This record gives sequence, C-alpha cells and structure tokens, in this order.
Amino acid sequence: MKYEFGAEKPERFRQYWPGQYDFFSYMEYACGIPQVLFAITTRKADGKPNINFHSWSCFQGDKGGFYAILAGLCQHTHTYENIKRDGEFCVNFLSKRYYDALLQTVEHNEPDVDEFTVGGFAEEAAKTVSVPRIGESFLTLECKCGRLEDLSGAGLTAMAIGRVTHMAMAEDYAKGFDDQKYSENGFFYLIHTPKDLETGEGNHMGIATLCPEIKE
Repeated sequence: MKYEFGAEKPERFRQYWPGQYDFFSYMEYACGIPQVLFAITTRKADGKPNINFHSWSCFQGDKGGFYAILAGLCQHTHTYENIKRDGEFCVNFLSKRYYDALLQTVEHNEPDVDEFTVGGFAEEAAKTVSVPRIGESFLTLECKCGRLEDLSGAGLTAMAIGRVTHMAMAEDYAKGFDDQKYSENGFFYLIHTPKDLETGEGNHMGIATLCPEIKE
C-alpha cells in the first residue's frame, strides 16, 4: 500500500502554529526529506553582519558555473532584503556543535544587532564579496546573486540563485571521502517535522549527521 496525496492539504493534517501551511507546503511535512543546514551571511542596511540559519536549498552546476540555489527565503527577513539590495551572500557550513549558537542568531536578530557577536562567531573577510564569512565554518561559498524571484507567486518565500565566485575549505575537511565532512563534525541536516500520514499528527523536528556506509 502507498499513501497518495494531491495538491490540496488533507484535512487531517493538524496545524500546530498560525500560518504553518502558508510558509511551508504540507507536502514538505509529508515527505520528510532531510535538508542540509547552513548559515547565510549578509550585511544589514547599516553595515552590521547578519546571519540566517537556513536549509531548503541545493548546490549544483555545470561548466558554466557552480550555484547555490536558496529556495526557501522568507521575504519578510533581513536576509532577503540584504540580498535584494546588495546582490551577494556567503553560505557557511558548520558542524552541529554550533547548533545552539546559530539558534541565538534566530532569537536575537533585530535590525541593529551584530549577529556574529550574538552567536559568538569570528568574522572572516571574504575574497570576492563584501559580506563576512563565519570563521568557524569548515566550508564557505561566496556568492553573487544573479536571480531573486518569488518562489510560488504568493509573496511569501523567494528563490535566490547565487553564482559561487570563491570557496574556502578547512584543511581537515579537504581530503575527499575520508575526512571530517561526512562525520558528526561535518554536514548536518534538518528533519523538518515529518508527519504520520495516516493520522496527520507530528510536531517533532530532528537534526541528523551522515554515517556513510557504501564507498565505491
């Protein structure tokens, strides 16, 4: 047996907070697809550094370039306004040991706040953009934004496509398959509140790391 769903949200899918199914499609919760977590850095209008703890994205390219495709930027955020204004950002990958520090930047993100200070992060100069890198990041992608568009046309989320102009990788993460990238000290993932498809219940979020089992 397979559970089959169409475009409309099933009635049994309970809403746990107002607007939950406005900002996220019900299918995201139904699918339960893990998404890599990272921090987007930009600068606010007054020049203070901004951090956006983020997911909902992919990284892909061909001989024409490598791209960070940020598909779930909320249009009411500083990050969206900063990218729209300045056309650049950095994608910073950190290990799960920084999870609590990144949450601090979510909880204290007022316009006049330096979010590097809030999270206790070191500001590192980028090579090709004017926004800062997070010094503790094991991998940073510096990006120039070429496209910024409304994802669904509803005025809620946006998709930013940034061409990677430079990357920086920590030495312990630069050895290929057998390094720290694919361990509890490397990439970590958001498991975004997967639902029980029979009952529609489910309000638990999770964090996961990789444990490679097959190497070819």
